[in-house]
Amino acid sequence: MSNKRSILGQKGEDLAAIYLQRNGYSILHRNYRLKTGEIDIIAQENTTTVFIEVKTRSSSVFGSPAAAVTPRKQTQISRVALEYLCRQNLMDSSARFDVVSVMIDYNSSPTIEIIKNAFDLSYH
Repeated sequence: MSNKRSILGQKGEDLAAIYLQRNGYSILHRNYRLKTGEIDIIAQENTTTVFIEVKTRSSSVFGSPAAAVTPRKQTQISRVALEYLCRQNLMDSSARFDVVSVMIDYNSSPTIEIIKNAFDLSYH
């Protein structure tokens, strides 16, 4: 990943974390990594553990940020989420997958959208 894309992604994750907190989420982990993959943000909303993928774009040339969460990415996130739930002894608790879409236009304020229940557990 280029340095410019890395910086854009980090800025998007920072904006998403602030936005989520302002909307009632408690951030538990950021950039939770295992050998099988990474989850950008793990949060708690009420009694639900939420696994959040953040996608940031500076233009819509390549489609919406949320469209980049492909079935392959969903499977990867699901595997990490299952392992997290096992390790935390939370297999019987409520969990879901959200996507936060961040559009950063350097001529105006960022646009941030939360897509709750963006996809179902996928572990092919």
